[in-house]
Amino acid sequence: MSKKFGVIGVVFLLMSLQAVLRPAGAQEISIATNLADYAQAGTLNAEASYGFDRHWSVNAGFRYNPFRYGSDDNLRLHRQRLFSAGARYWPWHIYSGWWLSAKAQYQEYANTGPEAQLLPELSGGGPATEGDRYGIGLGAGYSKMLGPHFNLDFGFGLWGGYARYVRYSCPSCGRIVASGSNAFFLPSELILALNYIF
Repeated sequence: MSKKFGVIGVVFLLMSLQAVLRPAGAQEISIATNLADYAQAGTLNAEASYGFDRHWSVNAGFRYNPFRYGSDDNLRLHRQRLFSAGARYWPWHIYSGWWLSAKAQYQEYANTGPEAQLLPELSGGGPATEGDRYGIGLGAGYSKMLGPHFNLDFGFGLWGGYARYVRYSCPSCGRIVASGSNAFFLPSELILALNYIF
């Protein structure tokens, strides 16, 4: 699994370096964080974006949630590492107004506790599930200009693809009750993002 993260990390680094090292025109580069992700047990996240045309920008981002709350395994909720790379189409102008997006995503996840029991269709159906998901996502939203360098994005996304999973009978016992793979179609994100535009 570390090889996967190495390749994804190199792609993210190259996109970021290309965006930073190229001479910047008027507001071509953006760094954003999705405030809505922090409500999901403190999921850390960031996205870098580069506008290469009046109507197009490319982006790469990550989400990371390693947190455990208290000593109870049932409080782990939804731990994840997610990497994405994609593009946005802006009908009027980059970083302003409505947008449509498409991206490729990889997610390593572990669901335990109340989320896995209340939402079995998202967690894989057991009290504790972990696995990998690969897929394509589509999204839409609106970017509200707050000032010369700050925007607030509103939007949502869906994604689908292929998942491999392992289900355990309890979060800490390690007793496997099922494993396999399947296709999935899930909500990807709810976006309330703060952007800084260079």
